[in-house]
Amino acid sequence: MEVDIISEDENPMLHRTDVTFELVHEEATPSRLQVRDSLAAKLNKDADEVVIRKLDTKFGMRKTVGYAKVYETSAHATEVEQDHMLDRNKIVSEEADAEAEEA
Repeated sequence: MEVDIISEDENPMLHRTDVTFELVHEEATPSRLQVRDSLAAKLNKDADEVVIRKLDTKFGMRKTVGYAKVYETSAHATEVEQDHMLDRNKIVSEEADAEAEEA
C-alpha cells in the first residue's frame, strides 16, 4: 500500500493539519485502521493523533482518495473530534479510560 499526500492545510486554531491523500493498493480497499497506521507512519505521528474522516474508492479501481485530520497530540484529537469518529478510528479518550478503570 502506497500513500501519497495530495494537500496539507494547517489549522492552528484546532491544533491540527487537514490532509488529503491518495492510496494505491493491490487487493481490496484496506481498513480504516490500516490506512490510519500507514498515514501516521508516513507523517511520523502516533496513530492516536490521526483521524481518518473519509475514504473514497471508485468501483473497480485500485486507488482510494481520503481525508484525514492530523492532530498535534492525541489529547487535542479527543477534545475536538466527535465520539463516533473516535470510535471508528479506535481512539480512546482520557475520560473513557477513567470510566473503564472505575468499572
